[in-house]
Amino acid sequence: MAVNFNIGFAISLIFVAVVAGVSVVAAESSKEVIVKTVKGQKVCDQGWECKGLSKYCCNDTISDFFQTYQFEDLFAKRNTPVAHAVGFWDYKSFITAAALFQPIGFGTTGGKMMQMKEVAAFLGHVGAKTSCGYGVATGGPLAWGLCYNKEMSPSQDYCDDFYKYDYPCAPGAQYYGRGAIPIYWNYNYGAVGEGLKEDLLNHPEYIEQNATLAFQAAMWRWMTPVKKGQPSAHDAFVGNWKPTKNDTLAKRVPGFGTTMNILYGDNVCGQGDIDPMNVIVSHYQYYLDLMGVGREEAGPHEVLTCAEQVPFNPSYKSSS
Repeated sequence: MAVNFNIGFAISLIFVAVVAGVSVVAAESSKEVIVKTVKGQKVCDQGWECKGLSKYCCNDTISDFFQTYQFEDLFAKRNTPVAHAVGFWDYKSFITAAALFQPIGFGTTGGKMMQMKEVAAFLGHVGAKTSCGYGVATGGPLAWGLCYNKEMSPSQDYCDDFYKYDYPCAPGAQYYGRGAIPIYWNYNYGAVGEGLKEDLLNHPEYIEQNATLAFQAAMWRWMTPVKKGQPSAHDAFVGNWKPTKNDTLAKRVPGFGTTMNILYGDNVCGQGDIDPMNVIVSHYQYYLDLMGVGREEAGPHEVLTCAEQVPFNPSYKSSS
């Protein structure tokens, strides 16, 4: 069934066709949305950006509410001559990466407010972990996210022989920090590679060569629990996770603070209002402001931070 219509009119023109139980909605944006009902639930497919008949694809996609100019606002200094990854990171690589995860809820969970907050939260981690900003940096220290795509002066090759059977280090490979939320150690490259179906164990350098893959690696970590029975950062942030009694006693609550607990543990959490934690929080708040959401939407201190939270997975040094 073919339909031709002029999208140049100032008004929105919407055409809905129902064919064999499938609704196809085309709007002036030229986006085609396929809507079906499966087992009583509405599911949608929005083409390349949110594909695969998912309930999440019935919501706005990320490009609907977060566009190129906003990406440029958040990462205004990333291509200045003094940055260390000039020309590497861009909006297209972010949106292309996100297309893999939008059908399972990344940036497509809840209403527009929650969706915008999750993008700001994820990018808050990214900005903080890739920043070369400092106190008197031009534009302020929070304008320098995505300055790096790799660790500049690795102190070691980050090969842990404890994992030599599951994730053996490849000859000559170095597993120093790379990516949007930097990956370290052979076992992390191995796990992320399995998740993305990329051979990162033998080729960790792929992460610093491909911005889409670098974003996907960070998104995979955001969407994937560290251990069975624990929430992913995504679930903890959007409210899919229901804390247990033990979580409540450990002061772990749904929100941005718990995303830091999941991703970094006692490196930043459970130590009061320390700088490494505050830097991540500040990037999130700054991005909320730039996206027009406002930092007041970030929630109270106990939701926003992990200052008093007991880590989900204490490191060896703290447990010993």
